[in-house]
Amino acid sequence: MATGYCVKCRNKREIKGAKPTVMKNGKPAVSGTCPTCNTKMFRIGKM
Repeated sequence: MATGYCVKCRNKREIKGAKPTVMKNGKPAVSGTCPTCNTKMFRIGKM
């Protein structure tokens, strides 16, 4: 499981539906949603 910072909740949480993605510059990242408020979350780095 990947953790990230939710901007809306202002807290670190597990990323729900986390899926690995690649940014435009080729670096790995993880994207998903916050389990509490369903806000999009994004974390730079491998899953």
